[in-house]
This record gives sequence, C-alpha cells and structure tokens, in this order.
Amino acid sequence: MATLGVAIAIIQAGRVLLTKRDDFHVWCLPGGAVDNHESLADSALREAREETGLELELGRLVGMYSQPNWEGGSNHLAVFAAVPAGGALRLAPGETVDVGYFGRGELPHPLVAWHRQPLEDALDGLGGVVRSIAYDWPFAPHLTRREVYALRDQSGLTRQRFYLQHFERANPGSAAGEAE
Repeated sequence: MATLGVAIAIIQAGRVLLTKRDDFHVWCLPGGAVDNHESLADSALREAREETGLELELGRLVGMYSQPNWEGGSNHLAVFAAVPAGGALRLAPGETVDVGYFGRGELPHPLVAWHRQPLEDALDGLGGVVRSIAYDWPFAPHLTRREVYALRDQSGLTRQRFYLQHFERANPGSAAGEAE
C-alpha cells in the first residue's frame, strides 16, 4: 500500500528547524501523513503548526522523494521549503520532545536517515527534485507502525537505541551517528 506524506524545511537565517520525534527520540524535519481531502500544501501547513506551533509561508516544493520498499508498500514524501510567518515555537506532547534551528555543519545526531537528502536539497535551494531513496523497511512487511511501537516498548532498549538498531543497522551506509 502506498502512502503519501509531507515534510517541511523551515529555514530562517540559513538554519533549518528540526524536531526530535517522541517515538524514537531522533531528529527530523517536521511533517506527517496527508489526510484525505487535504492538499499537499494544506497538509504541510497543518503538520508544521501541530508539531512546532509555527504558522508558515510556503516557498517552494523542494521535491518528491520515494521509498519503494517501505512499510509493506511504498512511501512518497513531498518536501517543502518555508519560512516562519507567525505563531510561537513550542513542543507537541506525544509528537516532539525537542525543537531547534541548526546550520548545515551542526546537524544533530541521530537524524532520520530518509530526511537527510531532502534536508540537503532544501538547504542547497533546490526545487522540483524527484528522487528515489534506497532505504528499506527493516521489519516484516505486514507489521504496522503500532506493532513496531509495541516491539520497541518490549525490547528493553531506549527509544533511540531501538531506532538505531533496527532502522539504521538494517540500512548500511545510512548511519545517523551515535545515540545521545
């Protein structure tokens, strides 16, 4: 089954806003799934507001990124570049445990592997990129996200260590750095 999501590179003064996900305690671009009857742009604005508290002005579509071997199907991610236009930066309980702006040379670790290329493209000022990201779902195709969270909670590992062990080690060459 194919999925469609959005991610937003919120760029201010050459630095990009990243969120630290609650589910695995790893850094990523804000974003999430596109809801039924929602445009890509509306989804990006909603997800940014929910996860960061910021209102945005969307700039450009950085690109479309596909993961053909993801979660029992394929995952497609529309990535936008944006600038803050209002609101106040805040955490979203149950979704984000930290937020911060980072320059290219100071990106935090671990960083979600499948956000690295879109993040670089956004910081490079690219637009209209179409890329396939060779990053495989590290579990049996039938496992749902909820079942993966149950495995995480039963593993005895920290959330971040579980991510590094299962997601990063299953995809050599995508190392996100050591756990904090």
